[in-house]
Amino acid sequence: MDRAWRVFGYLIATYGRHHLVISLFPALLKVTMSSADQDVIMLLGDSITQGGWKAGGFAQELAYKYARKLDIINRGMSGYNTDWGLPVFEKCFAKQHEQQHLPKVRILTIWFGANDAAVQPSPQYVPIPQFVANLTKMVRMITSSSSPWHSPSTHIILMTPPPVNSYMRAADLGSRDPPRPADRDFETTKKYAEAVVDVAKKEGVHLADIWTAVYDAAGRDEQALGRYLYDGLHPNAAGYQVRNPEAPTLTDVDPAEPWRGLGHL
Repeated sequence: MDRAWRVFGYLIATYGRHHLVISLFPALLKVTMSSADQDVIMLLGDSITQGGWKAGGFAQELAYKYARKLDIINRGMSGYNTDWGLPVFEKCFAKQHEQQHLPKVRILTIWFGANDAAVQPSPQYVPIPQFVANLTKMVRMITSSSSPWHSPSTHIILMTPPPVNSYMRAADLGSRDPPRPADRDFETTKKYAEAVVDVAKKEGVHLADIWTAVYDAAGRDEQALGRYLYDGLHPNAAGYQVRNPEAPTLTDVDPAEPWRGLGHL
């Protein structure tokens, strides 16, 4: 640690450039702190994943539940669909030759579909066949032994998009300046959720069926979804807290098998 700080001081004295020091400092910390790094849970998705850091969000809850066991890396990207998320995933997930030098990704959640299901002509729209192909590629990046990103220690959880309250969404967009037309549809989003279920079954990975859990919690009434979505599309704290009734109760996490404690998803 002392040696690293001496190097850091040398860089300041030699170059005196704030931007250079700042850009190199994270790398120095990586060198000095790597032995203490914990394995991680990586969250990949759109704004629903990104918003998981908000009060009551699922990323925040994971960080609390897995404290001192696994660190949380949130790669939620607001507005993204699977077409745009795929190349980002290829950059943010370490390749095989890099993995031995980094903490292991023990759990990977993939939560897309809310934007892919946008109503045409939205640029976010991705046809279901392409959506399925993108999700499948993301999964096989990790599970295929021939993939540069193959990671046998990573357990994948595909998550279905939550149901949409199309009435609430239309009202929210209509109140903006300038007003915007409705861009989501309940039945369309349902089809994308069903596609996620199919991919999980076909690829043999874990599934968190958020669509069904939230819809059931709302009494299978679209307009009652307002209790769980703050704008008709994105979950509020109550929406993030909906439990899958089929999942096991969260137990103390075994760092060797952390996926066994995922009952709160």
